Amino acid sequence: MDINDLIKRFSDTTENQCKAIFSSLFIAGNKLQTIFDNHIPEISLKQFMLLTMIKQSQEQLTFTQLGKLLGCSRQNVKKLAFTLEKKGFVFITKSENDARALTIHSTKKLDKFFETVFISYQEDLHYLFDIYTEKEIQQLFNLMMKLYAGIDNLERNYCDEKK
Repeated sequence: MDINDLIKRFSDTTENQCKAIFSSLFIAGNKLQTIFDNHIPEISLKQFMLLTMIKQSQEQLTFTQLGKLLGCSRQNVKKLAFTLEKKGFVFITKSENDARALTIHSTKKLDKFFETVFISYQEDLHYLFDIYTEKEIQQLFNLMMKLYAGIDNLERNYCDEKK
């Protein structure tokens, strides 16, 4: 069985299409992580995504805030951050606003990394989306952004079940 067989099997009803979309998100995430982990030097895709959030942020973000942005726990961010600190990409300090919280700051090594390696990452994104028209990219973007509302809905449902 290959992916085309699965697509055919799950294209007949809306319920099956929902199952296929959910599975595809997981599979696509795994495939992208594997590809980028093998092509980004020195760091994993998860570390890269954390560095991207740090680099793009206008303010100092705590581990908790970064976890919410990345869709993971504070503990996961902490583990990624300490690994990146050992590699010299960031340094970690106590938050100016909350002495209990930690924030992550970029280093010159991170700046240089984004000036060099980030360019090849952008080229990889070009290959990933080269098969789409501008209109399809806009549609996919809108649908992916709407997916966040669905995820929020799912989270609320789980929270309601716990009460």
